[in-house]
Amino acid sequence: MTYDALGPGPLDYLPCRYGTSKLLFRGPRRDLSEPYLAFVGATETYGKFIETPFPALVERALGINCANFGQLNAGIDAFAQDPFVIEAAAAAKVTVVQVMGAQNMTNRFYAVHPRRNDRFISTSTLLRTIYREVDFSEFHYTKHMLGRLKQVSPDRFEAVRNELREAWVARMRLMLNRIAGKSVLLWFSDRSPEEQETGAPDDIGCDPLFVTRDMLNDIKPHATALIEVVASRDATAQGTDGMLFDELEVAAASAMLSVKAHEEAAEAVVEAIRRIS
Repeated sequence: MTYDALGPGPLDYLPCRYGTSKLLFRGPRRDLSEPYLAFVGATETYGKFIETPFPALVERALGINCANFGQLNAGIDAFAQDPFVIEAAAAAKVTVVQVMGAQNMTNRFYAVHPRRNDRFISTSTLLRTIYREVDFSEFHYTKHMLGRLKQVSPDRFEAVRNELREAWVARMRLMLNRIAGKSVLLWFSDRSPEEQETGAPDDIGCDPLFVTRDMLNDIKPHATALIEVVASRDATAQGTDGMLFDELEVAAASAMLSVKAHEEAAEAVVEAIRRIS
């Protein structure tokens, strides 16, 4: 989900830094000199608007430090290009890697900000050639741009989507192979991989964007385990109950997975970790 904070809200995320990383993480800061679990992922892992996101629930259940390296709106690039996160993940007892969308990473068609991966910064000559009628200067975010490209030409959009999918698989393989220890891939969404692209014809899809079952199968051998958490009907019906946000953030909070969905994710992660430990 692509939403930025609109100012200080009622939830204090206790932002902190680790090592030499340029990324700002959700706190409180965990002691990485003791055995710990690492969590790598996007907005859901970070726990936007959620007082106790699933990494913290896992910590509570297992009694072991859980370092939350989640980043708002992150793609693979935020972590693959940060040596500290990869090294910390490799040193963890287990690393949980959320399946992130394919739109927020640099590829043959466009480049994104190295840390705020949802920020579109430039296009390649190839993309400008394919979409000569599009003024790319009007775009600041990847989803906005991709939605416009699909509206202009669904046929040409296929080339862009296929490039993103191929780049995603290659980048995920590389990142998982750099995590030397045990790893759990986590699909966390309100849709299954098979339902990911359902919706209106002019819609580009649901999060994690563009990721299919075949793509998961391609990267599954590079992780210790793959678990799929699709929010239950009860979790979906809960909406924003229990979330913490201000009046300017109602729309953003409504697009997030619920508190109960985080509880469901934590239960699945705990079970997977116990199974492989």
